Amino acid sequence: MADLLTSMQAALGLPTIPITFTGEGALPSAFAVTELASASIAVAGQATAALIHQQTGRLPPVEVDRRLASFWFSTSLRPIGWSVPPMWDPVAGDYACADGWIRLHTNAPHHRLAAEKVLGTCTDRADMAARVARWNKAELEQAVVDAGGCAAEMRSWQAWQTHPQGLAVNAEPLVHLDETADGQRKPWLGSVTQPLAGLKILDLTRVLAGPVASRFLAGLGADVLRIDPPTWNEPGVVPEVTLGKRCARLDLHRTDDRAAFEALLKDTDLLLHGYRADALERLGYGAEQRRKLAPGLIDVSLNAYGWSGPWQNRRGFDSLVQMSSGIAEAGMGWKHTDKPTPLPVQALDHGTGYLLAASALVLLSRRLKNGHGGSARLSLARAAKLLIERGAGDPTPLPAEAEDDQGLVVEQTPWGPAHRLQVPLKITGTPLQWTLPAAELGAHRARW
Repeated sequence: MADLLTSMQAALGLPTIPITFTGEGALPSAFAVTELASASIAVAGQATAALIHQQTGRLPPVEVDRRLASFWFSTSLRPIGWSVPPMWDPVAGDYACADGWIRLHTNAPHHRLAAEKVLGTCTDRADMAARVARWNKAELEQAVVDAGGCAAEMRSWQAWQTHPQGLAVNAEPLVHLDETADGQRKPWLGSVTQPLAGLKILDLTRVLAGPVASRFLAGLGADVLRIDPPTWNEPGVVPEVTLGKRCARLDLHRTDDRAAFEALLKDTDLLLHGYRADALERLGYGAEQRRKLAPGLIDVSLNAYGWSGPWQNRRGFDSLVQMSSGIAEAGMGWKHTDKPTPLPVQALDHGTGYLLAASALVLLSRRLKNGHGGSARLSLARAAKLLIERGAGDPTPLPAEAEDDQGLVVEQTPWGPAHRLQVPLKITGTPLQWTLPAAELGAHRARW
Protein backbone atom coordinates (compact mmCIF):
# COMPACT_ATOMS: atom_id res chain seq x y z
CA MET A 1 0.00 0.00 0.00
CA ALA A 2 2.87 2.35 0.77
CA ASP A 3 3.75 3.31 -2.81
CA LEU A 4 0.44 4.89 -3.86
CA LEU A 5 -0.39 6.25 -0.42
CA THR A 6 3.04 7.85 0.01
CA SER A 7 2.77 9.49 -3.43
CA MET A 8 -0.64 10.93 -2.53
CA GLN A 9 0.53 12.16 0.86
CA ALA A 10 3.50 13.89 -0.73
CA ALA A 11 1.32 15.52 -3.40
CA LEU A 12 -0.97 16.95 -0.71
CA GLY A 13 1.77 17.95 1.71
CA LEU A 14 0.53 15.48 4.31
CA PRO A 15 2.96 13.65 6.61
CA THR A 16 3.64 9.95 6.21
CA ILE A 17 1.72 8.53 9.17
CA PRO A 18 0.61 4.98 10.02
CA ILE A 19 -2.83 4.11 8.64
CA THR A 20 -4.41 0.74 9.40
CA PHE A 21 -5.57 -1.33 6.43
CA THR A 22 -7.72 -4.43 6.90
CA GLY A 23 -9.06 -7.04 4.50
CA GLU A 24 -7.46 -9.46 2.07
CA GLY A 25 -7.43 -9.87 -1.70
CA ALA A 26 -7.79 -7.44 -4.60
CA LEU A 27 -9.92 -6.74 -7.65
CA PRO A 28 -8.67 -8.68 -10.70
CA SER A 29 -6.69 -6.31 -12.90
CA ALA A 30 -3.37 -5.68 -14.62
CA PHE A 31 -3.02 -2.81 -12.14
CA ALA A 32 -3.24 -2.24 -8.38
CA VAL A 33 -6.86 -1.09 -8.39
CA THR A 34 -7.65 -2.18 -4.83
CA GLU A 35 -4.53 -0.40 -3.65
CA LEU A 36 -5.66 2.76 -5.45
CA ALA A 37 -9.10 2.47 -3.83
CA SER A 38 -7.66 1.94 -0.35
CA ALA A 39 -4.95 4.59 -0.62
CA SER A 40 -7.22 7.33 -2.02
CA ILE A 41 -9.87 6.75 0.64
CA ALA A 42 -7.12 6.61 3.27
CA VAL A 43 -5.61 9.94 2.22
CA ALA A 44 -9.08 11.57 2.31
CA GLY A 45 -9.43 10.12 5.80
CA GLN A 46 -6.01 11.40 6.80
CA ALA A 47 -6.84 14.91 5.54
CA THR A 48 -10.05 14.76 7.59
CA ALA A 49 -8.12 13.65 10.68
CA ALA A 50 -5.63 16.51 10.17
CA LEU A 51 -8.52 19.01 10.03
CA ILE A 52 -10.01 17.56 13.23
CA HIS A 53 -6.57 17.77 14.86
CA GLN A 54 -6.41 21.43 13.93
CA GLN A 55 -9.91 22.05 15.31
CA THR A 56 -9.57 20.05 18.55
CA GLY A 57 -5.91 19.24 19.23
CA ARG A 58 -6.74 15.51 18.95
CA LEU A 59 -5.50 13.41 16.02
CA PRO A 60 -7.91 10.49 15.52
CA PRO A 61 -6.65 7.22 14.06
CA VAL A 62 -7.69 6.24 10.52
CA GLU A 63 -8.57 2.74 9.31
CA VAL A 64 -9.57 1.53 5.83
CA ASP A 65 -11.19 -1.77 4.87
CA ARG A 66 -9.58 -2.71 1.52
CA ARG A 67 -12.44 -5.02 0.56
CA LEU A 68 -15.19 -2.47 1.19
CA ALA A 69 -13.08 0.20 -0.54
CA SER A 70 -12.96 -2.02 -3.63
CA PHE A 71 -16.74 -2.47 -3.59
CA TRP A 72 -17.39 1.27 -3.19
CA PHE A 73 -15.25 1.87 -6.29
CA SER A 74 -17.99 0.05 -8.20
CA THR A 75 -21.20 1.05 -6.41
CA SER A 76 -22.28 1.48 -2.79
CA LEU A 77 -26.03 1.23 -3.46
CA ARG A 78 -28.00 -2.00 -3.01
CA PRO A 79 -31.60 -1.36 -4.19
CA ILE A 80 -34.45 -3.26 -2.55
CA GLY A 81 -37.00 -4.35 -5.16
CA TRP A 82 -35.84 -2.04 -7.98
CA SER A 83 -32.85 -1.59 -10.26
CA VAL A 84 -30.64 1.33 -11.21
CA PRO A 85 -30.92 2.12 -14.95
CA PRO A 86 -28.04 0.95 -17.18
CA MET A 87 -24.90 3.06 -16.90
CA TRP A 88 -24.12 3.01 -20.63
CA ASP A 89 -25.92 4.11 -23.77
CA PRO A 90 -26.67 1.08 -26.02
CA VAL A 91 -24.03 2.04 -28.60
CA ALA A 92 -21.32 3.27 -26.21
CA GLY A 93 -18.24 1.08 -26.12
CA ASP A 94 -15.19 -0.27 -27.90
CA TYR A 95 -15.12 -0.86 -31.65
CA ALA A 96 -12.60 -2.33 -34.07
CA CYS A 97 -11.34 0.12 -36.69
CA ALA A 98 -9.42 -0.80 -39.81
CA ASP A 99 -6.13 -0.44 -37.89
CA GLY A 100 -6.94 -0.91 -34.20
CA TRP A 101 -9.50 -0.04 -31.55
CA ILE A 102 -11.50 3.03 -30.58
CA ARG A 103 -13.94 3.81 -27.78
CA LEU A 104 -17.01 5.93 -28.41
CA HIS A 105 -18.63 7.62 -25.40
CA THR A 106 -22.27 8.29 -26.28
CA ASN A 107 -24.05 8.44 -22.91
CA ALA A 108 -25.14 12.08 -23.30
CA PRO A 109 -27.59 12.59 -26.20
CA HIS A 110 -25.47 15.38 -27.72
CA HIS A 111 -22.38 13.15 -27.61
CA ARG A 112 -24.23 10.37 -29.42
CA LEU A 113 -25.46 12.88 -31.99
CA ALA A 114 -21.87 14.03 -32.56
CA ALA A 115 -20.72 10.45 -33.21
CA GLU A 116 -23.64 9.88 -35.58
CA LYS A 117 -22.89 13.15 -37.36
CA VAL A 118 -19.60 11.53 -38.35
CA LEU A 119 -20.70 7.92 -38.78
CA GLY A 120 -24.37 8.28 -39.71
CA THR A 121 -27.42 7.38 -37.63
CA CYS A 122 -26.95 3.94 -36.10
CA THR A 123 -29.76 1.56 -35.20
CA ASP A 124 -27.72 -0.71 -32.91
CA ARG A 125 -24.19 -1.83 -31.99
CA ALA A 126 -23.85 -4.07 -35.05
CA ASP A 127 -24.72 -1.14 -37.30
CA MET A 128 -22.23 1.09 -35.46
CA ALA A 129 -19.52 -1.61 -35.67
CA ALA A 130 -19.92 -1.92 -39.44
CA ARG A 131 -19.53 1.84 -39.88
CA VAL A 132 -16.55 2.16 -37.53
CA ALA A 133 -14.71 -0.72 -39.25
CA ARG A 134 -14.26 1.41 -42.36
CA TRP A 135 -12.26 4.09 -40.51
CA ASN A 136 -8.69 4.41 -39.30
CA LYS A 137 -8.71 4.95 -35.55
CA ALA A 138 -6.78 8.25 -35.43
CA GLU A 139 -8.91 9.81 -38.16
CA LEU A 140 -12.15 8.71 -36.49
CA GLU A 141 -11.05 9.94 -33.07
CA GLN A 142 -10.28 13.38 -34.48
CA ALA A 143 -13.48 13.53 -36.56
CA VAL A 144 -15.69 12.70 -33.55
CA VAL A 145 -13.85 15.19 -31.34
CA ASP A 146 -14.13 17.89 -34.02
CA ALA A 147 -17.89 17.21 -34.17
CA GLY A 148 -18.16 17.91 -30.41
CA GLY A 149 -18.19 14.26 -29.37
CA CYS A 150 -16.10 11.99 -27.16
CA ALA A 151 -13.82 9.28 -28.51
CA ALA A 152 -10.41 7.76 -27.79
CA GLU A 153 -8.29 5.41 -29.84
CA MET A 154 -6.50 2.67 -27.93
CA ARG A 155 -2.85 3.55 -27.40
CA SER A 156 -0.07 1.80 -25.51
CA TRP A 157 1.60 3.42 -22.50
CA GLN A 158 4.75 3.74 -24.60
CA ALA A 159 2.85 5.59 -27.34
CA TRP A 160 1.17 7.84 -24.75
CA GLN A 161 4.55 8.77 -23.27
CA THR A 162 5.62 10.22 -26.63
CA HIS A 163 2.25 11.77 -27.52
CA PRO A 164 2.16 15.58 -27.04
CA GLN A 165 -0.66 15.29 -24.49
CA GLY A 166 0.95 12.39 -22.66
CA LEU A 167 4.19 14.36 -22.41
CA ALA A 168 2.30 17.39 -21.07
CA VAL A 169 0.16 15.68 -18.45
CA ASN A 170 2.94 13.36 -17.27
CA ALA A 171 5.03 16.45 -16.46
CA GLU A 172 2.26 17.86 -14.24
CA PRO A 173 2.04 17.31 -10.47
CA LEU A 174 -0.60 14.90 -9.21
CA VAL A 175 -2.25 17.85 -7.43
CA HIS A 176 -1.79 21.55 -8.26
CA LEU A 177 -2.28 23.31 -4.89
CA ASP A 178 -2.28 27.11 -4.66
CA GLU A 179 -3.15 29.55 -1.90
CA THR A 180 -4.80 32.92 -2.51
CA ALA A 181 -4.66 35.87 -0.13
CA ASP A 182 -7.72 37.60 -1.56
CA GLY A 183 -10.12 37.84 1.36
CA GLN A 184 -11.13 36.34 4.67
CA ARG A 185 -13.91 33.84 5.26
CA LYS A 186 -15.84 33.22 8.48
CA PRO A 187 -15.13 29.87 10.16
CA TRP A 188 -17.83 27.22 9.83
CA LEU A 189 -19.59 25.48 12.71
CA GLY A 190 -17.74 22.17 12.68
CA SER A 191 -17.73 19.51 15.40
CA VAL A 192 -15.83 16.28 15.92
CA THR A 193 -18.77 14.21 14.66
CA GLN A 194 -19.46 16.60 11.75
CA PRO A 195 -16.26 18.55 11.05
CA LEU A 196 -17.72 20.29 7.97
CA ALA A 197 -21.10 21.25 9.48
CA GLY A 198 -22.02 24.78 8.36
CA LEU A 199 -19.71 24.67 5.33
CA LYS A 200 -21.35 25.50 1.98
CA ILE A 201 -20.18 23.54 -1.08
CA LEU A 202 -21.40 24.45 -4.56
CA ASP A 203 -21.00 21.35 -6.73
CA LEU A 204 -20.89 21.84 -10.51
CA THR A 205 -19.57 18.35 -11.23
CA ARG A 206 -21.13 15.41 -13.07
CA VAL A 207 -20.17 11.78 -13.66
CA LEU A 208 -18.17 10.66 -11.72
CA ALA A 209 -15.06 11.91 -9.90
CA GLY A 210 -16.47 15.23 -8.69
CA PRO A 211 -19.71 13.75 -7.36
CA VAL A 212 -17.67 11.14 -5.45
CA ALA A 213 -15.71 13.99 -3.84
CA SER A 214 -18.79 15.99 -2.84
CA ARG A 215 -20.51 12.84 -1.54
CA PHE A 216 -17.54 12.26 0.77
CA LEU A 217 -17.60 15.89 1.98
CA ALA A 218 -21.38 15.69 2.55
CA GLY A 219 -20.71 12.67 4.75
CA LEU A 220 -18.61 14.95 6.98
CA GLY A 221 -21.53 17.35 7.46
CA ALA A 222 -21.08 19.87 4.61
CA ASP A 223 -24.13 21.50 3.00
CA VAL A 224 -23.68 20.38 -0.63
CA LEU A 225 -25.80 21.97 -3.36
CA ARG A 226 -25.37 20.39 -6.78
CA ILE A 227 -26.23 22.50 -9.85
CA ASP A 228 -27.01 20.96 -13.26
CA PRO A 229 -28.15 22.47 -16.57
CA PRO A 230 -31.89 22.21 -17.35
CA THR A 231 -31.84 19.05 -19.48
CA TRP A 232 -28.88 17.13 -18.07
CA ASN A 233 -29.46 13.66 -16.65
CA GLU A 234 -27.33 10.65 -15.81
CA PRO A 235 -29.90 8.10 -14.57
CA GLY A 236 -27.43 5.26 -14.17
CA VAL A 237 -25.28 7.28 -11.76
CA VAL A 238 -27.57 9.72 -9.89
CA PRO A 239 -28.84 7.25 -7.23
CA GLU A 240 -25.23 6.38 -6.43
CA VAL A 241 -23.68 9.84 -6.13
CA THR A 242 -26.34 12.30 -4.93
CA LEU A 243 -26.35 10.86 -1.40
CA GLY A 244 -26.28 13.67 1.15
CA LYS A 245 -26.84 16.47 -1.40
CA ARG A 246 -29.52 18.85 -2.56
CA CYS A 247 -29.80 19.06 -6.35
CA ALA A 248 -31.00 22.09 -8.32
CA ARG A 249 -30.92 23.29 -11.93
CA LEU A 250 -29.75 26.59 -13.43
CA ASP A 251 -29.28 27.72 -17.02
CA LEU A 252 -26.21 29.96 -17.03
CA HIS A 253 -27.24 31.33 -20.42
CA ARG A 254 -30.28 33.00 -18.77
CA THR A 255 -29.94 36.36 -17.02
CA ASP A 256 -32.09 35.42 -14.00
CA ASP A 257 -30.32 32.11 -13.49
CA ARG A 258 -26.94 33.81 -13.74
CA ALA A 259 -28.02 36.20 -11.00
CA ALA A 260 -29.11 33.24 -8.86
CA PHE A 261 -25.77 31.52 -9.48
CA GLU A 262 -23.79 34.61 -8.53
CA ALA A 263 -25.82 35.01 -5.34
CA LEU A 264 -25.04 31.39 -4.44
CA LEU A 265 -21.36 31.79 -5.25
CA LYS A 266 -20.99 34.82 -2.96
CA ASP A 267 -21.91 32.65 0.03
CA THR A 268 -20.00 29.55 -1.12
CA ASP A 269 -17.06 28.30 0.93
CA LEU A 270 -15.93 25.67 -1.58
CA LEU A 271 -16.63 25.48 -5.31
CA LEU A 272 -16.17 22.09 -6.93
CA HIS A 273 -16.25 21.94 -10.73
CA GLY A 274 -15.38 19.45 -13.43
CA TYR A 275 -16.13 21.24 -16.67
CA ARG A 276 -13.56 21.37 -19.43
CA ALA A 277 -10.73 23.73 -18.53
CA ASP A 278 -12.12 26.67 -20.54
CA ALA A 279 -15.85 26.13 -20.00
CA LEU A 280 -16.47 28.48 -17.06
CA GLU A 281 -14.28 31.11 -18.74
CA ARG A 282 -16.52 30.99 -21.82
CA LEU A 283 -19.55 31.49 -19.56
CA GLY A 284 -17.94 34.57 -18.04
CA TYR A 285 -16.97 32.88 -14.77
CA GLY A 286 -13.21 32.49 -15.13
CA ALA A 287 -10.94 32.13 -12.11
CA GLU A 288 -10.47 35.89 -11.69
CA GLN A 289 -14.21 36.54 -11.87
CA ARG A 290 -14.93 33.76 -9.37
CA ARG A 291 -12.48 35.29 -6.90
CA LYS A 292 -14.09 38.71 -7.34
CA LEU A 293 -17.55 37.28 -6.66
CA ALA A 294 -16.36 35.21 -3.70
CA PRO A 295 -13.12 36.47 -2.10
CA GLY A 296 -11.47 33.75 -0.02
CA LEU A 297 -13.16 30.99 -2.07
CA ILE A 298 -11.67 27.50 -2.10
CA ASP A 299 -11.81 26.44 -5.76
CA VAL A 300 -11.31 22.74 -6.51
CA SER A 301 -11.45 21.50 -10.11
CA LEU A 302 -10.71 18.53 -12.28
CA ASN A 303 -10.63 17.69 -15.94
CA ALA A 304 -9.96 14.59 -17.99
CA TYR A 305 -6.70 15.12 -19.85
CA GLY A 306 -4.71 17.54 -17.68
CA TRP A 307 -4.17 21.28 -17.44
CA SER A 308 -1.53 21.79 -20.13
CA GLY A 309 -0.86 20.47 -23.62
CA PRO A 310 -3.03 20.39 -26.76
CA TRP A 311 -5.84 18.35 -25.15
CA GLN A 312 -6.31 20.37 -21.97
CA ASN A 313 -9.77 21.49 -23.15
CA ARG A 314 -10.81 18.13 -24.64
CA ARG A 315 -13.92 16.33 -23.47
CA GLY A 316 -13.06 13.12 -21.68
CA PHE A 317 -14.18 10.46 -19.24
CA ASP A 318 -12.54 7.70 -17.22
CA SER A 319 -13.13 5.03 -19.90
CA LEU A 320 -11.61 7.26 -22.60
CA VAL A 321 -8.55 8.13 -20.54
CA GLN A 322 -8.00 4.41 -19.95
CA MET A 323 -7.92 3.94 -23.74
CA SER A 324 -5.64 6.93 -24.40
CA SER A 325 -3.10 6.28 -21.65
CA GLY A 326 -2.40 2.59 -22.24
CA ILE A 327 -4.47 1.03 -19.45
CA ALA A 328 -6.91 -0.79 -21.75
CA GLU A 329 -4.06 -2.01 -23.97
CA ALA A 330 -2.06 -3.32 -21.00
CA GLY A 331 -5.18 -5.04 -19.71
CA MET A 332 -5.55 -6.81 -23.05
CA GLY A 333 -2.09 -8.33 -22.69
CA TRP A 334 -2.70 -9.21 -19.03
CA LYS A 335 -5.94 -11.03 -19.87
CA HIS A 336 -4.53 -12.67 -23.03
CA THR A 337 -7.41 -11.44 -25.16
CA ASP A 338 -7.77 -9.59 -28.45
CA LYS A 339 -10.06 -6.84 -27.12
CA PRO A 340 -9.39 -3.74 -24.99
CA THR A 341 -9.54 -4.67 -21.31
CA PRO A 342 -10.30 -1.74 -19.02
CA LEU A 343 -10.03 -1.68 -15.24
CA PRO A 344 -12.74 -3.72 -13.48
CA VAL A 345 -14.23 -0.48 -12.09
CA GLN A 346 -13.97 3.21 -13.06
CA ALA A 347 -11.05 3.56 -10.71
CA LEU A 348 -9.60 6.75 -12.21
CA ASP A 349 -12.87 8.53 -11.46
CA HIS A 350 -13.26 7.21 -7.94
CA GLY A 351 -9.60 7.56 -7.01
CA THR A 352 -9.45 11.13 -8.33
CA GLY A 353 -12.71 11.84 -6.51
CA TYR A 354 -11.21 11.00 -3.11
CA LEU A 355 -8.08 12.95 -4.00
CA LEU A 356 -10.30 15.95 -4.82
CA ALA A 357 -11.95 15.61 -1.41
CA ALA A 358 -8.55 15.32 0.29
CA SER A 359 -7.34 18.43 -1.58
CA ALA A 360 -10.40 20.36 -0.42
CA LEU A 361 -9.77 19.31 3.18
CA VAL A 362 -6.10 20.34 3.00
CA LEU A 363 -7.16 23.78 1.71
CA LEU A 364 -9.81 24.04 4.44
CA SER A 365 -7.15 23.28 7.06
CA ARG A 366 -5.04 26.09 5.63
CA ARG A 367 -8.05 28.41 5.69
CA LEU A 368 -8.60 27.66 9.38
CA LYS A 369 -5.01 28.67 10.02
CA ASN A 370 -4.78 31.88 7.98
CA GLY A 371 -8.25 32.70 6.65
CA HIS A 372 -7.17 32.49 3.00
CA GLY A 373 -8.78 30.75 0.07
CA GLY A 374 -6.98 28.54 -2.40
CA SER A 375 -7.29 26.26 -5.37
CA ALA A 376 -6.59 22.67 -6.32
CA ARG A 377 -6.54 21.16 -9.81
CA LEU A 378 -6.44 17.44 -10.63
CA SER A 379 -6.99 15.30 -13.72
CA LEU A 380 -7.95 11.74 -14.59
CA ALA A 381 -4.96 11.41 -16.92
CA ARG A 382 -2.48 12.29 -14.16
CA ALA A 383 -4.14 9.76 -11.86
CA ALA A 384 -3.73 7.21 -14.67
CA LYS A 385 0.03 7.83 -14.67
CA LEU A 386 0.14 7.20 -10.91
CA LEU A 387 -1.66 3.88 -11.30
CA ILE A 388 0.27 2.71 -14.37
CA GLU A 389 3.66 3.40 -12.80
CA ARG A 390 2.66 1.50 -9.65
CA GLY A 391 2.43 -1.66 -11.75
CA ALA A 392 0.68 -4.92 -10.95
CA GLY A 393 -1.39 -5.43 -7.83
CA ASP A 394 -2.13 -8.31 -5.49
CA PRO A 395 -3.24 -11.38 -7.49
CA THR A 396 -5.18 -12.83 -4.53
CA PRO A 397 -8.93 -12.83 -5.32
CA LEU A 398 -11.16 -10.52 -3.32
CA PRO A 399 -13.61 -12.38 -1.07
CA ALA A 400 -17.17 -12.06 -2.40
CA GLU A 401 -19.62 -9.56 -1.00
CA ALA A 402 -21.78 -10.85 1.84
CA GLU A 403 -25.08 -9.66 3.27
CA ASP A 404 -23.47 -8.31 6.42
CA ASP A 405 -21.38 -5.94 4.26
CA GLN A 406 -24.53 -3.83 3.98
CA GLY A 407 -25.43 -1.18 6.52
CA LEU A 408 -28.58 -1.57 8.62
CA VAL A 409 -30.16 1.76 7.62
CA VAL A 410 -32.73 1.68 4.81
CA GLU A 411 -32.31 4.73 2.57
CA GLN A 412 -35.65 5.95 1.22
CA THR A 413 -34.71 7.17 -2.26
CA PRO A 414 -37.14 8.57 -4.90
CA TRP A 415 -36.73 5.31 -6.83
CA GLY A 416 -37.36 2.99 -3.90
CA PRO A 417 -35.71 1.77 -0.68
CA ALA A 418 -32.05 0.75 -0.67
CA HIS A 419 -29.18 -0.20 1.56
CA ARG A 420 -25.68 1.23 1.27
CA LEU A 421 -22.62 -0.87 1.83
CA GLN A 422 -20.85 -0.20 5.09
CA VAL A 423 -18.40 2.68 4.81
CA PRO A 424 -14.80 1.51 4.18
CA LEU A 425 -13.30 4.38 6.22
CA LYS A 426 -13.22 4.62 10.01
CA ILE A 427 -12.12 7.83 11.72
CA THR A 428 -12.48 7.45 15.47
CA GLY A 429 -15.23 9.78 16.70
CA THR A 430 -16.14 10.96 13.17
CA PRO A 431 -18.41 8.51 11.37
CA LEU A 432 -19.11 9.22 7.70
CA GLN A 433 -22.89 9.67 7.74
CA TRP A 434 -25.38 11.33 5.44
CA THR A 435 -28.54 13.11 6.57
CA LEU A 436 -30.18 13.24 3.12
CA PRO A 437 -30.99 10.27 0.86
CA ALA A 438 -30.02 10.28 -2.81
CA ALA A 439 -32.15 12.72 -4.81
CA GLU A 440 -33.31 13.31 -8.36
CA LEU A 441 -31.46 16.03 -10.26
CA GLY A 442 -33.42 19.27 -10.03
CA ALA A 443 -35.39 18.15 -6.97
CA HIS A 444 -34.48 21.22 -4.91
CA ARG A 445 -34.40 25.01 -5.14
CA ALA A 446 -31.15 26.76 -6.09
CA ARG A 447 -30.59 28.44 -2.75
CA TRP A 448 -28.66 27.93 0.48
